[in-house]
Amino acid sequence: MLYSSVPAHEKRRAFRERIASGEILRFPGAFNPLSARLIERKGFDGVYVSGAVIAADLGLPDIGLTTLTEVATRAGQIARMTDLPVIVDADTGFGETMNVARSIQTLEDAGVAGCHIEDQVNPKRCGHLDGKEVVDEHTALQRIRAAADARRDENFVIIARTDIRAIAGLEATIDRARKLVEAGADMIFAEAMRDLAEFEAVSAALDVPVLANMTEFGKSELFTVDQLREAGARLVIWPVSLLRMAMGSAERALDTLLADGHLTGLLGEMQHRADLYDLVDYPGYNAFDSGIYNFEIAR
Repeated sequence: MLYSSVPAHEKRRAFRERIASGEILRFPGAFNPLSARLIERKGFDGVYVSGAVIAADLGLPDIGLTTLTEVATRAGQIARMTDLPVIVDADTGFGETMNVARSIQTLEDAGVAGCHIEDQVNPKRCGHLDGKEVVDEHTALQRIRAAADARRDENFVIIARTDIRAIAGLEATIDRARKLVEAGADMIFAEAMRDLAEFEAVSAALDVPVLANMTEFGKSELFTVDQLREAGARLVIWPVSLLRMAMGSAERALDTLLADGHLTGLLGEMQHRADLYDLVDYPGYNAFDSGIYNFEIAR
């Protein structure tokens, strides 16, 4: 009932242990708190909160328009609704070095288990758009050092994302990734890898886990969890998939409503009222109310 009973520090500790196990972890992207609860119920390992999804939810493009407050608020709403660890996209850290440090502590307070910070020029672009630019090595490393130094919980996971593949190629990606690890990154998010061989090369070159981004309609091929495991990846995200599915279904429903004037033919595609009530735990709330108000005053 209400929110997760697992404290944030316990979620982080458990996440660290899972990372250290060497297994591959599956983190679908939640577009709201309710979808995070569904991700947990289906048996996934964690929840991802995409910056692109937060921007889209606000009706904005993913070009660095969202603020730390907006991202931390949404990530916190999602994190408190699930026992699973939540990692969030922190873009370029929402400013210069001191802003990066503040972002880490704000996201810690929001209850997430970790975040990734990228090496794009601010304002950034979606990682699968053309025309990206990355900052110089010094600035990229400074961001990660600031993040690592600012965290108060040692189990908060700092993920360094590099977008340099699109600008300078695979070898530059590996070189920068190694230096990001030296700067304090616990995991590397090498964005827009072209094929499994590139994932294999990055994974083999590093002593920390590698995150694989399986976003549809992007630069990377879409691989299975088993393929990514064999390539050395240790965490895979599907950042926008659930939002795309939900919006696709919503558009089809609106088209049907315009054409037919009713949605009777789509009832089988909807989440049933009973399933929604179960997911938000109506029985738990009813029991709570009864336990408080179902009493008599002793005479």
